[in-house]
Amino acid sequence: MQNKNTDSVEQAILVYLVNSFTQNNSGGNPAGVVLNPPKLSTSQKIAIARQVGFSETAFVYNGEETDFIVDFYTAEGEVDFCGHATLAVFSTLASLKQLTDGLYTQKTKAGILSVSVSPNNIVMEQTLPTLRNGPSINEVATALGITNEVIAETGLPIMIVSTGLPDIIIPVKTGHLDLLQPNYEAIARLSREFKAIGFHVFELNHNSSTTAHCRNFAPIYGINEESATGSASGALGCYLVNYVLPNETHFLFEQGRAMGCPSLIQVTINSQTKNIIQVEVGGQAVLMGTQIIHI
Repeated sequence: MQNKNTDSVEQAILVYLVNSFTQNNSGGNPAGVVLNPPKLSTSQKIAIARQVGFSETAFVYNGEETDFIVDFYTAEGEVDFCGHATLAVFSTLASLKQLTDGLYTQKTKAGILSVSVSPNNIVMEQTLPTLRNGPSINEVATALGITNEVIAETGLPIMIVSTGLPDIIIPVKTGHLDLLQPNYEAIARLSREFKAIGFHVFELNHNSSTTAHCRNFAPIYGINEESATGSASGALGCYLVNYVLPNETHFLFEQGRAMGCPSLIQVTINSQTKNIIQVEVGGQAVLMGTQIIHI
């Protein structure tokens, strides 16, 4: 069947199904990857993302000023950037021998970003952070089904941090992360009000190589909870450098434990004279299979 740019002619789209930020080949967060698709409308891309059923699906094109152009879609619409889908894209390209180890560039709606490919690891650059004040402790605690003290006793602020996508970064006392009772309607309302993707909640881990355990809620994009969020992990690394660990460079975050999908996300924050000059997020990914979608 010949591919045409029309919603009235059925097209068969090959989607690679990839698990990103895996831990010993388990856990992780799945994403769909579509390589060099025919010209698709926005509604068709959304339809594909819905049929894939993962939080994000990436559409990859060969670039001119960059190596690749990548668009990211949820079941609700397009987003500027997606960390775990970026990992999925470059892991897929590497597994198909369409690229070798080295440094590549991708053009996204968040900007032109570099991605480093090496054996068993993909590291992506994210944009430099922007920070602004978040909602009140009372609003956030109510949305998470916890008392104000669980947040207040950390002594840390609620901030909106973006390294490509704005997330509301929320500290909770160690031992309380898995006790959250999220109200998704309240989280969605605050996310819209503060122009953020969602809540990224963390508790510090003082007795392990893992810096923090995290949970991510983005109901306005149809993602009640996500097991690994690359963009928010970069934002959290910047938050920690600003408020908790100013001399730290390397961070390791675990996410998805409460979902039974523990995932590991590596973050590197490089600073110069107390200013962050580079944000990198990396991890491993596993190709699970493929799916043919007819639209």
